[in-house]
Amino acid sequence: MNKRRSVMEIFPERVTKLWNEWEIRVLVVISLLLQIMLIMLGNRRKYIPRNRIRVILWLAYLGADWVAAVCIGVLSNSLGDDCENDSQKTKKVIWAFWAPFLLLHLGGPDTITAYAMEDNELWLRHLLGLLVQFGGAFYIFLLAWKGMPLNILAIPVFVAGLIKYGERTWALRSASSSHFRDDMLPRPDPGPNYAKIMGDYTLQKSQGFNVSFKPVTEPSAKVNCFDPDAPVLEVGYALFKTFKRLFADLILTFRDRENSQSFFCNTDWKKAFDVVEVELGFMYDVLYTKASVSYCRWGHLLRAVSLSFTVSTFAAFLLIHKHEHSTIDLIITFLLLVGAIVLEIYAIIVLLSSDWTMLCLSKHKKAFSCCRLPILLPAEKRWSNSMVQYNLLSLCLKEKPIKCLGPLRKLPYVHEMWWKYRLGQDEGILHRFSHVYEMLEEYSYKSYVPVSTDLKELIFQHLKEKSNSAKGQSNANAIYKQLCAGRGDLVLKKEKYNCHSDLGWSVEEDFDQSILLWHIATDLLYYTDEQDQNGSSVRTPDLRATSKLVSDYMLYLLVMRSFMLPDGIGQMRFQDSCAEAIQFFQDNKADIEGRTEACRKFLRVNTEVSPLEVKGDKSKSVLFDAVRLAKYLKSLKTDGEHWSNEKRSEMICDVWMEMLCYAASQCGWKEHAQQLRRGGELLTHVWLLMAHFGISEHFKISQGHARSSVVVN
Repeated sequence: MNKRRSVMEIFPERVTKLWNEWEIRVLVVISLLLQIMLIMLGNRRKYIPRNRIRVILWLAYLGADWVAAVCIGVLSNSLGDDCENDSQKTKKVIWAFWAPFLLLHLGGPDTITAYAMEDNELWLRHLLGLLVQFGGAFYIFLLAWKGMPLNILAIPVFVAGLIKYGERTWALRSASSSHFRDDMLPRPDPGPNYAKIMGDYTLQKSQGFNVSFKPVTEPSAKVNCFDPDAPVLEVGYALFKTFKRLFADLILTFRDRENSQSFFCNTDWKKAFDVVEVELGFMYDVLYTKASVSYCRWGHLLRAVSLSFTVSTFAAFLLIHKHEHSTIDLIITFLLLVGAIVLEIYAIIVLLSSDWTMLCLSKHKKAFSCCRLPILLPAEKRWSNSMVQYNLLSLCLKEKPIKCLGPLRKLPYVHEMWWKYRLGQDEGILHRFSHVYEMLEEYSYKSYVPVSTDLKELIFQHLKEKSNSAKGQSNANAIYKQLCAGRGDLVLKKEKYNCHSDLGWSVEEDFDQSILLWHIATDLLYYTDEQDQNGSSVRTPDLRATSKLVSDYMLYLLVMRSFMLPDGIGQMRFQDSCAEAIQFFQDNKADIEGRTEACRKFLRVNTEVSPLEVKGDKSKSVLFDAVRLAKYLKSLKTDGEHWSNEKRSEMICDVWMEMLCYAASQCGWKEHAQQLRRGGELLTHVWLLMAHFGISEHFKISQGHARSSVVVN
């Protein structure tokens, strides 16, 4: 207490008195503003991948709970002080009326219950918080009880606040991994009574009968349950109910595979991706919002009770005598009531314009979107539909230098130290700031581009071709497993390419090494073949551009989303490759102008001897291994004739498609779920699309029950 007094004595007494007078008022208003920010921005992160919105939302999410909880504590402390002044007693009453509104704020908006997946696991902490904060608010209510109209009006707001806080806690519990998984577990299935069947078999055999088993054909279930012309929302929701088990790491059956394939093998790429978008949109709502509560009958009833109680309190507040209260307190009370009603109405508009409501209306042939407000609720935004691009050559050539460090780096001494650090020759003072610089550099060289229709179509056709190759085969499960493990080698072994013997080494190393090798080689060919490509080809430029899109995207995953890829030393390989490229550019600074000249310079280097034999294996750089790969790709022949640019581009594009699919299949469900709150990830859409085509290791039930009857001869 003495320390606190000594600190407060720093400020003038007038300032301290002013803060004591306005502290509660300021905290209450801030709490309301944070709720407005959360409800407005909560759903937007589903389709906005930028960092700034995540930072703002993170600060608002943490600040909202903290401010409301602190305000309840300050209120209880302030109202607990004895005071004989009538004005102070009156102030106590109206301040106590604010307490239940803080419970409403702690309940949070419908658009965000969890900032990250980890928040769902803390539902027990929120349950304890509900009990403690409700107890604190109720204690404030008792302290200020004078039998006045405002005391009575606080009761319905208490009920509304308890409902909102309870909804949030229940939504967090439902989305926690254990409860989410338990809710989807099927009923225990002991299978056919093996002991009884074998008992009958033993009895008949002991009596001298010739006993055998005869398989009984199980009636086949309907497979083609999805009409290719059915509305996207209906198909998406039907598949979501089955394939959401992937997000709990549960298994799927052969029936699920056949049902899904019956739709996706008979539709076009656009509708397939639309269905996947709908499914992931539903998944986002379940994991990060109050969807599990809001879109059920109990949720509708609780919403009606909450809104009606708040509106009735507002109407009664307008009618009661309020002259004894200060103007500023009345304004804040009015803001709290109006804010609560407006936020509740906005939540209802969000609910009515959501895919859940549109699905319900479409089932009753009343699909419409009259409740959508284009400014407040952009229609058909389920994810960002963008992919990040990150390029090694661009980074090493310093095409986008960080502007704020430009003048500083021009100083001679700093410039020399900087290049020594980038080449790994110095670990002085710059090493201490390396993480800050790398973060700024990552932001500077990262760019967003829309996912092109060409890329979506190529992914769809690639997966459809793979799925059709396994359907109907006696060893289909083994083929599907092999397709999941393909990371470029299956493409090189294709009859039309047949170049695995020459290029197999590039896809059989660690996956992160393969990504770096093919990323650099793709760039080298992209910039050096541009002038030589056959102008009569229409498809080649599209394939080349698509290959580069996927190449830069895969490098982004390797460098910035390494948790989505198989374990490895990709970051070390990337850093060493960058250091070697920077050193090469420094040695040839006068001759290099732009990427095209840099690529040509790389290809002129003699790579007859493997870099491993010349340099050893301490440095994990794969730069000149990638140069060797590019040269191999340029020299590919069939029957003594060099491949055309079109054929080579097609093969490179197929390799990248297979690498993309491999990365998607190897990424865990938790990592995919985390990306839903970051604007979505193309890799997650590919992963779910693969599962719909049956290319997944989650299909563990391949036959169902074997029904047999005992036959006695």
